[in-house]
Amino acid sequence: MAEEAAIIVPESTLKKRKRGEEWAAAKKQAIEETLKKNAANRKLIFNRTKIYAKEYQEQEKELIRLKREAKFKGGFYVEPEAKLLFIVRIRGINRMHPTVRKILQLLRLRQVFNGVFLKTNKATLNMLHRVEPYVTYGYPNLKSVKELIYKRGYGKDDKQRIPLTDNSIIEKVLGKYGIVCMEDLVHEILTVGPHFKEANNFLWPFKLKAPLGGLEKKRNHYVEGGDAGNREVYINELIRRMN
Repeated sequence: MAEEAAIIVPESTLKKRKRGEEWAAAKKQAIEETLKKNAANRKLIFNRTKIYAKEYQEQEKELIRLKREAKFKGGFYVEPEAKLLFIVRIRGINRMHPTVRKILQLLRLRQVFNGVFLKTNKATLNMLHRVEPYVTYGYPNLKSVKELIYKRGYGKDDKQRIPLTDNSIIEKVLGKYGIVCMEDLVHEILTVGPHFKEANNFLWPFKLKAPLGGLEKKRNHYVEGGDAGNREVYINELIRRMN
């Protein structure tokens, strides 16, 4: 009478099976945690976006109120000095002084039609004064900041240029500063918040196209009918043509 031999499973197979089960369980748990975190993040982002939209609306209403009040009293309302600048390089390297070249490198404007955000202060204005024939700059509004970041925005992670296709890219680098999404980034740049330096350094210099309709005369200052120098709020019109 033949007895059925017991099937002996090799120890290596048992270990492999156990390891596979542990990996599958760990993967399932990680997916569940990610889904839970994403759901919480979506709610947080939605609430923050509502708060920012309300803040921008209230600022606009307050500005209109102050202008009307000044007009009613027979005066003019002078807006406070802008805290944010957007600088675009408009000329190449021909016959450029080494000091000017160095300043443009410090401003991260290494190519023609590169653009960067800067905080308005004495040091920045002194540097811009030195490189004024090679750049044009002004005060961007909410629409310009949003369009630039959403359309032309690239982040810097481990010295690599990465397109901002997902909020997780922003959260990975700037999450420790409380900046977890595109709207947080836009708000931090626009309001020149406490972590403006980190947010601005995260943004790669914007690579803009040549302006639609061309430039007038880039060797002349803007007030002389040219393009170089400070154009204040009219930088927004140039951004529309270059974005």
